[in-house]
Amino acid sequence: MDQRLQFLSSYQKEEMSVSDLCREFGVSRPTGYRWINRYNEVGPEGLLDLSRKPHGCSHATSEATENAILALRSRYPSWGARKLKARLEKLDPSVEWPSASTFGNILGRAGLTSPTKKKRRTTPYSEPFSEVTAPNQLWCMDFKGNFNTGDGARCDPFTVTDAHSRYLIRCQIVSRMDFSQVRAICEAAMREYGMPARIRTDNGAPFSGIGLLGLSKLSLGWMKMGIVHERIQPGRPQQNGRHERMHRTLKEDTTKPPALTLRLQQKKFDQFRRCSTTSGRTKD
Repeated sequence: MDQRLQFLSSYQKEEMSVSDLCREFGVSRPTGYRWINRYNEVGPEGLLDLSRKPHGCSHATSEATENAILALRSRYPSWGARKLKARLEKLDPSVEWPSASTFGNILGRAGLTSPTKKKRRTTPYSEPFSEVTAPNQLWCMDFKGNFNTGDGARCDPFTVTDAHSRYLIRCQIVSRMDFSQVRAICEAAMREYGMPARIRTDNGAPFSGIGLLGLSKLSLGWMKMGIVHERIQPGRPQQNGRHERMHRTLKEDTTKPPALTLRLQQKKFDQFRRCSTTSGRTKD
């Protein structure tokens, strides 16, 4: 701005030609004349940089189109952008309706959509799963799906099995599915039965994280103990099939119906575990 004002000051003094002024200030002649013209039209404000934002958008959606989209959405609040677009194209094929993404943008500006939470992505486990031929070679862990007891309390059982014997090592209700409670249960189980060579889980918290190699605080602790942490592929529960099969039996035997309270539900889990121990494996 200072350079432009100096340029205009010298120009008004008529001490130099426009060409010489442009060479002196290191600008082209079209730029020099543009500064002069803008100064003459609006004064010093004309020397400010003008916004390059376009004054209009040739392909902007018309107000009438937006109103039609919002009106249909008000009739069908659960419909998404694609369904709204398909219905409007059917109702009025003569109109060139915008793309589904534009429908989504219009709904978003009107506050009619809920932003999708970004999914946690963990580094996939790259090694092939080893064969299990003896107890304590592999432990499988997971949270059985939550349910409510008779008094309405939420029940989240955490389960641990030995993959070779299918022995149910732990079936314990936790108040929170977090690092501290899972670690305490695992440490107690290891003191009682010894330390496994490997542990297999899914990719949820607290078993995995979004850092280097998908390590979490829990899995990092296992690694320091010399335990290999195997994580199944997302959407592939069959890779932990025996444990999932145990969950189905556990659900059939202990949750239909559920107990009245969490304490009584834990007793049902303990009874199921004793029956499994007697048979030497979780029944199929």
